[in-house]
Amino acid sequence: MNIPNKFTKRVQENLKKYQDIVSKIKKRDANEADTVTVIADILHDIFGYDKYKELTSEYAIRGLYCDLAIIDERNKKIKFLVEVKPASVTLNDNHVRQAVSYGSNAGVNWIILTNGEAWVIYKIKFGKPIDKEMVSEFNLLSINPKHETGLEPLFAISKEGQDKSVIDDYYSSIQAKSKFIIGNLLNSDEVYTLIRRNLKILYPDIKITNDEIAEIITGAIMRREILDSDESKKAKKDIDKTLKKHTAVKTAVKEEKLEKARKAAKRKERAEAKKARLAESENKAEAPPCEN
Repeated sequence: MNIPNKFTKRVQENLKKYQDIVSKIKKRDANEADTVTVIADILHDIFGYDKYKELTSEYAIRGLYCDLAIIDERNKKIKFLVEVKPASVTLNDNHVRQAVSYGSNAGVNWIILTNGEAWVIYKIKFGKPIDKEMVSEFNLLSINPKHETGLEPLFAISKEGQDKSVIDDYYSSIQAKSKFIIGNLLNSDEVYTLIRRNLKILYPDIKITNDEIAEIITGAIMRREILDSDESKKAKKDIDKTLKKHTAVKTAVKEEKLEKARKAAKRKERAEAKKARLAESENKAEAPPCEN
């Protein structure tokens, strides 16, 4: 990920200050309101958002209120909802459900859940039913600003990152490296066939089927977690949906090319027929009159 120097410099200048502040409010058991104030300052001083133009507090959602919302100044739409919990409270599943409920009711794809120390980024998937995916998490107190890899999730939700839609690319990179995605891709007929072909080269006299290869991979090589977990099932569903869409698009493009080729062939055929008729007319015009 290409992180600009401007962002890195701002993090290096302000991170230590807020690591100390978050540690202090955690020790003194600060309430949610105080934590929200600190989070708003962090979003300004570290993440680069304008507190008066790009942050709004107590964002109303169907009679309920999310603590903070980050506004995309270009189109005035909400990019992130930020649900804040007291600094001394450990984030739990109830907090996640609450944050996701806010996002789904507001039609916002991205949710940040934080208590100042722990930051968790969720993507809401608007389908039937509505689902969520934990994209990344980081501990603000453990971040080392000199390590670029550790800054990637921070940059993804920063002002500069939002301007470049980095969060979408970051999410795609996380998905591409998912053990569940890769595991499901390995557990496919295409891979079995490739392995069988290579085994045929190595051992020409030995016959082995795709089913036998599948049994070895699923039974002796891959962990059950990769095959049977809810995460794996979701990954397989996403893969099947994406590949189906890709195949449909590919087929549509192929059919469009064939249709263009057919039309081009017809145009050529008509042009050649017209040319032949003109040539025939010219020949008749040039032919000498018949003598009686």
